[in-house]
Amino acid sequence: MAGVRALAALVLAAAFLAGPAVAAPLRVFSLDQCADQFVLALSPSDDIVGLSPRVGDGDSYLRDLSAGLPRRRASPEAILAARPDVVVRYWGGDPDLVRAIERHGAKVVQIDEASDFTGVRANVEKVAAALQQVPRGEALIQRMDAQLRLGAIGARKSALYMTPSGVTAGPGTLIDAILTAAGYRNMAPGPGFRTIPIEQLVLNPPDAFVLGFFDSAYLAGQHWSAGGNRILRNLVRSRTVASLNDSLLGCPAWYAGDAVQALAAARSRP
Repeated sequence: MAGVRALAALVLAAAFLAGPAVAAPLRVFSLDQCADQFVLALSPSDDIVGLSPRVGDGDSYLRDLSAGLPRRRASPEAILAARPDVVVRYWGGDPDLVRAIERHGAKVVQIDEASDFTGVRANVEKVAAALQQVPRGEALIQRMDAQLRLGAIGARKSALYMTPSGVTAGPGTLIDAILTAAGYRNMAPGPGFRTIPIEQLVLNPPDAFVLGFFDSAYLAGQHWSAGGNRILRNLVRSRTVASLNDSLLGCPAWYAGDAVQALAAARSRP
């Protein structure tokens, strides 16, 4: 019995000296550009075994962090060859691919659509937990929440979000949540995404226009057909307070707070 107690004491002492158990590194794979941003922000670079081919494009928010990291197509062969433990996706891959990944033992984490910042927080928390990086996720949320508080300062203005194709965003969209958090009253003609009536803009223009995806549209040679209206063109030119970088749009992520911060700063200018 004494020998057993002595052995137990030695085991406990060894465990104490070794400190808390450290989880084994996860092998993390991203299926699309939105998922890339979550993986780059939350995972140590040594854990990343695959990012999407578009991670280095100009509209990738954390493209500078992707240098030297592997880029792989969202194909069964590429994914299985990388042997991931966790696969993160927003839109990349189809249901058959997801099922194939899960059959081989990897966990698939889905980034959900978000129409408000509660949904964004839920996305960050879910991915951070799956990647065993909860403190990093909490830091991203704290940063975003600090940016959201900036919109409470100053008088409110009316605003309208506009893309090169003439589409705006009303209630029930993350763009509407961004405008509201930045201290603007959204003048979209209805909920969701819809085309802007030119007559409404000319007769009742907002105090401010917020442009989105104009960087990509310029590169692609696209133009808003309503831009041929001289009166409207002059209105937009004189009342545009910000053209949001493409990297801030298209993904329900924490850096929507960057857009809020930029718009709140623009609202405070004369």
